[in-house]
Amino acid sequence: MTQAFEPDELVAALVARDPEAAANPGAIRVVRAPGRVNLIGEHTDVNEGLVLPAAIDLEIRIAYIPSGDRRVELTRLDDDDTGGFELDVPRERTGTWPDYVAATAWALAEAGLPTGGLRGVIGSTLPENAGLSSSAAIELASAWALLGEAAADVNRLTLARICQRAENGYVGVQSGLMDQFASSCGVAGSALLLDCRSLEWRTVAIPEGLALVVCHTGSPRKLDASEYNVRRAQCEAAVEGIRRIDPSVSSLRDVSPELLATARGGLDPVVARRAEHIIAENERVLATLTAFEAGDLAGIGRLFAASHASLRDLFEVSSPELDALVEIAGSVPGVVGARMTGAGFGGCTVNLVHTEAVARLRDAVLSYYPSRTGLTPMVMPVLPAAGAGALVDRSV
Repeated sequence: MTQAFEPDELVAALVARDPEAAANPGAIRVVRAPGRVNLIGEHTDVNEGLVLPAAIDLEIRIAYIPSGDRRVELTRLDDDDTGGFELDVPRERTGTWPDYVAATAWALAEAGLPTGGLRGVIGSTLPENAGLSSSAAIELASAWALLGEAAADVNRLTLARICQRAENGYVGVQSGLMDQFASSCGVAGSALLLDCRSLEWRTVAIPEGLALVVCHTGSPRKLDASEYNVRRAQCEAAVEGIRRIDPSVSSLRDVSPELLATARGGLDPVVARRAEHIIAENERVLATLTAFEAGDLAGIGRLFAASHASLRDLFEVSSPELDALVEIAGSVPGVVGARMTGAGFGGCTVNLVHTEAVARLRDAVLSYYPSRTGLTPMVMPVLPAAGAGALVDRSV
């Protein structure tokens, strides 16, 4: 689902496919939801930690017409695949993309929010399985479509939590809140600091003169639901083990490096490594904020490098392809920092780059990466974007 469609193109595509839309084009609405890139704070959200994502200008868009019945039917414009379901009929997961739409409808109903049937088409600029949260984007875009005009009245953080519930309770991925939060609450031009325990958040300015560049390995993200859930269970096992020493601990957010060192002998070695990553990663988020505010670019680079090494060696979710992209970026003058982003095992890296060095990074990746991996990468400069919302509403 990686073809861009402007709102008028989406409307025209729906009109061409749906007689009701053709008869009443003024009733067509277009909604959007962005993907996200996480600057630092990986796998910390499920441990009540700190994250620093940004919504990005790669997104999913849905043009739809309210149907007046209880059926939802959507067609992807990249491959003409259509998925549909009845809102009031229980639906089993199928392992396909409509699961995310059905999951969102299920979670909205559970939250007591009224949904309506619709017919629509979907276009996207987000590469799937890239670690850029295409799943959160389709959930948020679906929520805005299913709720219609009422979506604007729902608190954005509340809507993010409902969409997280969709992914946890229906899709079966025990993800944290970061992806849905960024897609829902994004602010154009800014990163976002989220405390996943208190749910307090604020915007964070990216140092002046730096650009965000996403590099896609060309290898789909291979961390499936079971592996993601294993990592979460290992973190929970660490908490249980540490609690035997300090009963006040409720998550890894409560654990200091010193407490982990004391408890380590009683933990499975793999579990201890997972905890070590999470504890240090939270500290790296705070240190990155300090470095951003001070304009300490060398410090940012060291923190990004330490995060990537920790994800590779302690949390064990990197891949040879991700490692190669990070190494290549590190050799390019003007690249401040590079690290894997997202769940891992393929997908993308995030790079903070001096604006004048973006072309150098692209050239280096396209020159050296294919010969090292046999894969074709994508180099995508991105801009921090606004959160999900309506693009076109002809009904008002």
